[in-house]
Amino acid sequence: MKLYTLPLADMNATLENVGGKGMSLAKLSRAGIPVPDGFHVTTEAYRQFVTANDLQKKILAALKDADASLPTTLETASATISRFFADGKIPAELVTAITDAYNELNRQSKIENRKSVAVRSSATAEDLPGASFAGQQDTYLNIRGEEAVLNAVKKCWASLWTGRAIAYRARQNIAPESVALAVVVQELVFADAAGVMFTANPIDGDRDEALINAAWGLGEAIVSGAVTPDTLTMDKLKGKLIRRETAEKSVMTVRTESGVSEQPVPDHLKKKEVLNNKQALELTRCGMQIESLYEMPMDIEWTLANKKFAIVQARPITSLPPAWRPPAPNVNYARGSFAEFVPDAVSPLFATLGIPIAEEVTIRIMMKESMHVNIPNCYQFEVINGYVYAGVPREVMGSYMKAMLTQSKKLLATGTERWKVVRQKSRDLAAKWRAQALEALPAAQLIDGTRELFRATAEYYTVVQSGTIAHAMMSEAVFCRFYDGLIKRKDDPQGVTLLFGLENQALRAEKSLFDFASWLREQPELAKAVVQKDTDEIMRLFAAPADGSVWDEFRARLAAHLAEFGHALYNLDFARPLPVDEPAPLVDALKAYLAGTGGDPYQRQREADERREKTSAALTKRLDPLRRKWFLKMFKWAVETGPLREDSIADLGLCHPQIRRLLGELGRRLVKGNVIASAQDVYWLEAKELDTLAVKMDKGETLEDHSGRVTDRKTEWESNRRVVPPSTIPKNTWMSRMMPKHDMQGDTIKGVGSSAGKVTAKACVMLGPEDFNKMRPGDVIVAVTTTPAWTPLFTMASAIVTDIGGPLSHSSIVAREYGIPAVLATGVATRRIQNGQIITVDGGAGTVSLIE
Repeated sequence: MKLYTLPLADMNATLENVGGKGMSLAKLSRAGIPVPDGFHVTTEAYRQFVTANDLQKKILAALKDADASLPTTLETASATISRFFADGKIPAELVTAITDAYNELNRQSKIENRKSVAVRSSATAEDLPGASFAGQQDTYLNIRGEEAVLNAVKKCWASLWTGRAIAYRARQNIAPESVALAVVVQELVFADAAGVMFTANPIDGDRDEALINAAWGLGEAIVSGAVTPDTLTMDKLKGKLIRRETAEKSVMTVRTESGVSEQPVPDHLKKKEVLNNKQALELTRCGMQIESLYEMPMDIEWTLANKKFAIVQARPITSLPPAWRPPAPNVNYARGSFAEFVPDAVSPLFATLGIPIAEEVTIRIMMKESMHVNIPNCYQFEVINGYVYAGVPREVMGSYMKAMLTQSKKLLATGTERWKVVRQKSRDLAAKWRAQALEALPAAQLIDGTRELFRATAEYYTVVQSGTIAHAMMSEAVFCRFYDGLIKRKDDPQGVTLLFGLENQALRAEKSLFDFASWLREQPELAKAVVQKDTDEIMRLFAAPADGSVWDEFRARLAAHLAEFGHALYNLDFARPLPVDEPAPLVDALKAYLAGTGGDPYQRQREADERREKTSAALTKRLDPLRRKWFLKMFKWAVETGPLREDSIADLGLCHPQIRRLLGELGRRLVKGNVIASAQDVYWLEAKELDTLAVKMDKGETLEDHSGRVTDRKTEWESNRRVVPPSTIPKNTWMSRMMPKHDMQGDTIKGVGSSAGKVTAKACVMLGPEDFNKMRPGDVIVAVTTTPAWTPLFTMASAIVTDIGGPLSHSSIVAREYGIPAVLATGVATRRIQNGQIITVDGGAGTVSLIE
């Protein structure tokens, strides 16, 4: 006997005959979860309808020309199939089964004369852990009467073939002939309020939190995006509210005579909290029960009527970010200053070769050699979900902070001399390896050389971070606070502007590029060619051998610039290229100078010098002896130490060209050995694997193919790049309260305003130098952070927005010198802002508004 309908909680309600949604509701109902009563129209009924109307061949024929990459073809196929269903007749046996089940539901209803139902599609490839299919088929609310129910069921069957459903199945590689559709018919809850609950935080993947969205009326307003709901973040373990964001709710979905419609929310409810704390906790506990039933985080739709909750849908969360759990339970981790130099997800080789060296060097240089203290395991670097975090165990936090405070004066005082020593060491080591003929060296020696070079880089970083960088930041902060608070009058310039235009490595690099452009202007034909030719073509000409043409001088000048400045880092991860590897952004900057859209660094420096000298002279005359003494002392201190920060950062990559050269040689050998497909894939191996392969190469042994691992790791890396790493792990500690909050909802992103001004322009979202070619004059730079290597792009930018950084970071300094707005430390800008989107950057308010 064919089963065309089943009671909602029937034990025979399986995926094959009631679909994903129906199976889930049956499971919930049997477990005692409050679910509105109803029945299933099984997939057998769908198949019977298709067979009776001879539709299967027609459907497959209509899909023949449908292409998931061409939306118009999908809509054409969908419209054709929809007509087939509209014209089809429901066989008499189906009519009887569905109307009998509907009438029985009415007889059993606990609410008198209740004949309104919700008719929901339930596909056999839906609400599954790997393919939620959420929103792909249709739902019809407030359906009353036998004829209306039958029509709604037929519309649900047809919605199996909407354009979006066809495309979704194609992406999931689900064959069209394998699918069928069931329908769930349930009592319609005349909800006072409704919403969605995630039993894990969908923003950062925290499994210990639940996120609740709530709005007035039926839940369709939330699902359709018509209303901004209240958002409540709940601590599941402690059973309490963590955070509440009460929105102004303008519309609500309500029942009407003929269905549902959107209506304005009454004024007294617009700003009122939809759920109180007690109700939110009750709902969270219900969600935890459902999560326990499914043994996985769940996406749950709920309603509230007459102060009672009902669950109308539950599906696994299919796109949950990774959990951010501390590797060691007693350690506080933070994306601190080190993260500014590894802002992106790191490569496997950097994680396994570079990070252990950085940790060892930090402990040795900072604690043992510089501060002469021995605190075991006092400092840790960990890679969590691809991102670098620095951690200090809680039990040694007090000792660590005490050591830092007591030794800080000494570290700052010796910073410049220590920097000069490690800078020279890096230069000497780079020169030593530059002179080596790598082809003749054993593979193991190349890896040893890589470790030696990066150890020098780690020493350099540790020294400048505790010396010149810290000293420059402190001198600027102290001077500006003293000047702006006790010296400045209304018409005087801001203190920070008095530190603009100081000679440093980044400014020298900018001048070098400007001089290059000035020379090009004196070669009209060459300048015209540079402007007109595609940058990629110019790069091919640059790489070509000398041919006696005017391009020879171009090649020589660009090579000279790269020889002096091409080691500037975009990222401390040695998998990421340097300007010397990919100089295309420099050519784009040259084009900007030639087009007149880039500023003159000499003129900017002259104006800064004049402002500094004029203000200093005026204040020297105006101030009383005591304030004049302190002004001149602090001013001299800031002017002398300020350039050291940019000089220190600019030379951080002195060894990186040689690191990449050694690893490139290893990569080429591994390609020959059929281990990897490309020399660049060497960065996707782990240190132990590379060590093992090097030994085998040197012995002439057969090498194992690692290309599959490389592909998997690249996929994982790309996935990690899409998530938002939290500022601290665990989240709710004293450290987290000091960090800016990430805002993943609403039209305004908040950050730290570090350069005043307001600009509305197109966003250029760049995760690294591979995205630099997207930049156009007038765009807003949207990046995780910037380093001196980004400076050529600033000549074209109208504003800057970053995920991390602060008022004294490189991004702030350059933005202020260029006179463009900057908002930093947004936490989420590169994830929330779309490339090409129009945004308003307000550097004074520290906000970024998403316009379109």
